[in-house]
Amino acid sequence: MVDYELARKLMVDNQLRTHHVTERRILAVMGRVPRELFVPEARKSIAYIDDTQPLGTGSRFMAPPSLLAKLVQLAEVQAGDDVLDIGAGTGYSVAVLAGLGANVLGLEEDLALVSVANANLASLGVANGRVTSGSIADASGVFDVIVLQGAVETVPQALFARLKDGGRLVAMIRHGAVAVANVYVKAGTAVTARAEFNASLPPLSSTRPAEQFVF
Repeated sequence: MVDYELARKLMVDNQLRTHHVTERRILAVMGRVPRELFVPEARKSIAYIDDTQPLGTGSRFMAPPSLLAKLVQLAEVQAGDDVLDIGAGTGYSVAVLAGLGANVLGLEEDLALVSVANANLASLGVANGRVTSGSIADASGVFDVIVLQGAVETVPQALFARLKDGGRLVAMIRHGAVAVANVYVKAGTAVTARAEFNASLPPLSSTRPAEQFVF
């Protein structure tokens, strides 16, 4: 039988810390959120491997623990922030972000996963995070942070209108077989971008956005 508490500790020590995740709040939250709850039954025993987890429906997936942690760290999520989590899957990333004290709205294009995600969050008593049906094109409202849980070729211009002044958006931008983590920061009407690290992540969606952001 898998010792999930030990698996979480090893994930934090051997995956997150070794990938330069230094934010103590992230380490603490990911050390207590039960990742095994968010993967298909057949994959629970390997819920803590540092790899993409297929969610058993279409092309939907959960990002590797170290990559999620690095993206969240890049976004500098603070308690009280309003966060939009696009591609929320079964709700694990929402639970992590909510555990940092943010108010989290997750968007997930697979209706079946929306129900699973909200059931998972409810089972953990997460009151400041929920998942609703939608894709990147359905984003509305304004947020301090937007996280894209999947690689995109470009960030749709419309998403930057969803950021508050001082807001941050983190996304994996595809360049061939490799993706580069970028953080975008909004100041007034201007948006600046900074490339941080390379990684591999499946596409956010099979639907390519029509509107694109160009520097």
